[in-house]
Amino acid sequence: MTDLDFRCTGVRPEPFGASPTLLFGLRIEELDHQPVHALALRCQIRIEPARRTYDPDEVDMLGDLFGEPSRWSSTLKPLQFAHASLTVPAFTGTTHVDLPVPCTYDTEVASASYFRALARGEIPLLMLFSGTVFTGRGGFRAEPVPWHKEASCLMPVDVWRELIESYFPGTGWLRLRKDCLESLRRYRSERALPSWEQVFEELLASAGAKQAEEAKGVE
Repeated sequence: MTDLDFRCTGVRPEPFGASPTLLFGLRIEELDHQPVHALALRCQIRIEPARRTYDPDEVDMLGDLFGEPSRWSSTLKPLQFAHASLTVPAFTGTTHVDLPVPCTYDTEVASASYFRALARGEIPLLMLFSGTVFTGRGGFRAEPVPWHKEASCLMPVDVWRELIESYFPGTGWLRLRKDCLESLRRYRSERALPSWEQVFEELLASAGAKQAEEAKGVE
């Protein structure tokens, strides 16, 4: 059985991607130094939030994902980040490759909400490998990559922020139902508001004023 060892050597933004993409550097070693003709590699990447501590400002931002900190002992569970695949060319002994992983800034996605909540430090990730390795000395055979093959990775928060800022500088992204978006469009048109930012600013100001009036009434 071909014995592969996987190590993550670092993470960096893809500078020329059509969409936000991270490149995970992988060091792959065939421990018996058997020739590998090719490797059809699949990788599931999970966030392991229980493996780091959080500052007070981060705790507030993570409330929507994990609830009150008093419940974190039971709610701080792994989050799915991404699935990625890569065909690794032939090698003998050790090879180094980059695994491209597409990213999203969609706030409806738990992983993006988690990343956005972090101000500093590193993000603990677990990379779970599977796939098929084509190997053989003087022959050719296909073997599965064992399911227990994995690698830990600490991705700096600044790497994700740099990636997202390069694609969405100074902005965020929201996905809305069509009927909700149409209502907002009509609201904007009726008031001749020049931008979507002003639509939300006006709605927030109106809601804030209403709350203030209700608070005065209670007093």
